[in-house]
Amino acid sequence: MSKLFTPFDLSGVSLANRVVMAPMTRTRTPENMPTELTALYYAQRASAGLLITEGLPISEEGRGYLYTPGLYTDEQTQAWRKVTDAVHAKGGKIFAQLWHVGRMSHLSIQPGNAQPVSSGEQPAINTTVYAWSAPGVAGPVAPSIPRALSSDEVRRVTGDFVASARRAIEAGFDGIELMAANAFLFDQFLSSELNTRTDEYGGSVANRQRFLLETVDALAKAIGGARVGVRISPFGRLYDLRPFAGEAETWMSVASALNERTLAYVHLNYQPTITAAEVPAGFGAQFRRAYRGTLIGAGGFNRELAEAELEKGDLDLIAFGTAYIANPDLVARMRHGWPLAESDRSTFYGVIGSKGYTDYPAFEGEAELEAEASS
Repeated sequence: MSKLFTPFDLSGVSLANRVVMAPMTRTRTPENMPTELTALYYAQRASAGLLITEGLPISEEGRGYLYTPGLYTDEQTQAWRKVTDAVHAKGGKIFAQLWHVGRMSHLSIQPGNAQPVSSGEQPAINTTVYAWSAPGVAGPVAPSIPRALSSDEVRRVTGDFVASARRAIEAGFDGIELMAANAFLFDQFLSSELNTRTDEYGGSVANRQRFLLETVDALAKAIGGARVGVRISPFGRLYDLRPFAGEAETWMSVASALNERTLAYVHLNYQPTITAAEVPAGFGAQFRRAYRGTLIGAGGFNRELAEAELEKGDLDLIAFGTAYIANPDLVARMRHGWPLAESDRSTFYGVIGSKGYTDYPAFEGEAELEAEASS
């Protein structure tokens, strides 16, 4: 059997296979909390070894996009319990991705129409967020100019992550993933181009990674390190994240620091795409030498590439993103060599209802195969 479909022990969480459903923002929840359709969406995909939710804002301040379900109120926590119950009823495992977008937000969706927050005051340009383009009209708008968090506010945001993580466990999640990738808040602190601070959270590599590591440690103390995953995207170029001095040194320092901690995993999204820079040759192997814990790889994988990477031994689990939108039964399709359905990109975001969300069927030959196996 392909290694991709073999079980895996994720720090005590038993996964049926090494396939991970990657986190994907879908902007499907007008009230900013999961619905019955959310529960169905994840339950349909529960044959993955591990599901990672879309990014869940840890506070109103942390929100950068309309219609994203948060995890910071009692009502949201109770609603997420229905999702985790639905996934567990199908035998699946699910982690909540906790999210603060930093500067990737707009005044119209910030509490009191305040400025978004970041490591500094440099706005993201040539990109958009999904907010109110006019009163009552949702649409893409340029991110607002941010303000720099004070040192005390940085520590307060760490506390917001901890509070959300505790809610995740209360809601029945098997663990949480800290979203420290894709140009959001932690990336904004790690970048020496964006982070020009002169306090303990700016300057040296050690200072720029302090916010991330303090948050990881606080999460581990609150819910246990075995329930904490971290997603990073070295050399990422999304949302106006630019090259910065000491970039390779920064990422190897992060790898070494995370290796010193007991974590569920590190989720590495470093494959080149149309919005990412070329990763330096050998970086993946260098990262693997520095970080020896469970490593998830994400970025443009199909079954063949996934199997090849697992055989090399640099990765332990493989995350699939877009393929999961139109293929809720992706594991079965890959295992049996069935064709993959194509997704409708026009329904990726902002559509309310089931269209392009929960209306993709399982492969039509699956029922026949199951009938033959049981006869």
